[in-house]
Amino acid sequence: MLSLQTIDIRGSAAGPHLLITGGVHGDEFEPMVALRRIGRTINPDSLRGRLTLIPVVNEPAFARGQRTAEDERDLARACPGRADGTTTERIADALSQKIQQADYYIDLHTGGTRIGVLPLVGYMLHPDNQLLDQQRRIAKAFNLPVVWGTDYRLEGRSLSVARDAKVPAIYAEYQGSANCSSEGVEAYVTGCLNVLGCLQMIDRQPPPSAIQHVVEDHRPNSGHLQICNPSPMTGFFESSVKLGDSVREGDPLGTISDPLGNDLRTIRCCQNGIVLMLHTFCAVSEGTSLATILEF
Repeated sequence: MLSLQTIDIRGSAAGPHLLITGGVHGDEFEPMVALRRIGRTINPDSLRGRLTLIPVVNEPAFARGQRTAEDERDLARACPGRADGTTTERIADALSQKIQQADYYIDLHTGGTRIGVLPLVGYMLHPDNQLLDQQRRIAKAFNLPVVWGTDYRLEGRSLSVARDAKVPAIYAEYQGSANCSSEGVEAYVTGCLNVLGCLQMIDRQPPPSAIQHVVEDHRPNSGHLQICNPSPMTGFFESSVKLGDSVREGDPLGTISDPLGNDLRTIRCCQNGIVLMLHTFCAVSEGTSLATILEF
């Protein structure tokens, strides 16, 4: 059976088991750095319960410097995986087992090398109200500007494994665009420590709230960033908006053109809200999501 490299810290007193993962995609760097730092920060003598950190879940993808391993399967769509499957399916199987063994779960992401995402923490709108309330509580404790509850029926994800196992779970996104920002690392370290404090696993006072928007969207496929505002053609994308910008239906999001710029098409927004995700890598394929709008 495939084994994931973990940092396992067992506290000196009883408490819950929190699992935190990074590197589900091989090109998302801030979580990897943040989890290594947390592993050096936590003193077992002051920890109540157990903390399991997996800084790089998808090591084959990281070794390639790409989002996916050599089978080019998206690990965030391959869960719960198969023990006898492809590389990604076997990693998904090992990850799913770790999630099922935890009491709480946090999955840290970024936009990778091609996408930027406004800092957010999200959760599935679980039909179990008690579990949903726990997710809301730890999502707000993480303390990023956007708190986003979305469709619980999406499959293949780490959070769908947690959903089925009735493990309260949240995920976070922070920028991306091929960077490893010190601000993102710090926000993730701070956010994880905030959740540890919220769960009373460490002594920590909650900080002043940095939350600007709390949105719960029950519509089908809400939270699926890869299907919004698809490109009508393969070409060169130039955005005319930035993350966090307010937009209204009909506003231009940018242009897509052929290599010579002869076929130039304006991409117009079809929603009202703020720019939550933006494709920052100029080369795009037809059907690629160019932007996601957070609707209020």
